Amino acid sequence: MLTRRNLMKTTAAVAAAGTFAIGGRASAQPADMTIGYIADFPNASVLAIAQDQKYWEAEGITPNVKVFTNGPIQIQAMGAGSLNFGTIGPGALWLPASGKAKVVGVNDIGFSDRVITQAGIASIKDLKGKKVGVPQGTSGDMILRMALTKNGMTINDIQVVPMDPSTVVAAFSSKQIDAAGIWYPLIDTIKLRVPDMKELVSNQDFFPQTSFINTFVARNEIVQQNPDLVKKFLRVMKKAMDYRVANLDRSIQITTVFLNAPADATEKVARSRKILTSKELDALTKDGTVNKWLTDFNKMFQEFGTVKDPLPAEQYYTADLFTGA
Repeated sequence: MLTRRNLMKTTAAVAAAGTFAIGGRASAQPADMTIGYIADFPNASVLAIAQDQKYWEAEGITPNVKVFTNGPIQIQAMGAGSLNFGTIGPGALWLPASGKAKVVGVNDIGFSDRVITQAGIASIKDLKGKKVGVPQGTSGDMILRMALTKNGMTINDIQVVPMDPSTVVAAFSSKQIDAAGIWYPLIDTIKLRVPDMKELVSNQDFFPQTSFINTFVARNEIVQQNPDLVKKFLRVMKKAMDYRVANLDRSIQITTVFLNAPADATEKVARSRKILTSKELDALTKDGTVNKWLTDFNKMFQEFGTVKDPLPAEQYYTADLFTGA
């Protein structure tokens, strides 16, 4: 399964693994601080800000940063030992719930996901028997399944066509599929090509009962063997999140340059999200809200048949590391 987006040029066509170092002095082990991210505002902005504000240098770290097209590939890389930290969307949370990684913090809450259809399809129930493109395991997959469930349907009532995000754009634009579970800014690209497309379902339709959170994740072994390194990572992320809240306009500019992305697309995604401070997230962790969000996703993954017996949230969210960072 998968998660989220890429702003390079027009669609999500970043190959899954350009690697580069950011930061100044190389006083830490870059091999330890390997960080995956998806090339969109929520996931890239914290890294762009950390680089711009020299937060890594304050911790004596020069990270190796790798761009991925989705969350599950990052967690696969963790399993292979080539990645220690990552940023994933809600669709990939089934992997930490399966014990494949640890959630070490919440990044933000997104509202970018949609179920979109070709003109003439007026409701979710009209999707019965239709071809629906979806990057499996992503938040696009999740919102599609949630929309089907809300309408008394299951994934078996439609023809699911698994696709990479960029392929969804091409297939929908050429009308090879009738609908898709996908997200902004890719939908902006689709709209240019299919101006009469329809948006049937949004994250907002399920909020606040379900919050589509982006999270920071870490390799199980790094959490067990080097919790201090996890805290360093989290300290940098928390500083970056606080800067993002206080300086959103500047954060959009920094991230646009970091991604070499269209400014208007970056801004649209940035302003469509609920961005939280580290203090707010500490409070939401301490009062059990984050565990409730994760527990709700566990129930959803069980209903979808993704995970038969997910771990309790407190077993894969390292709350103490987050609040202690």
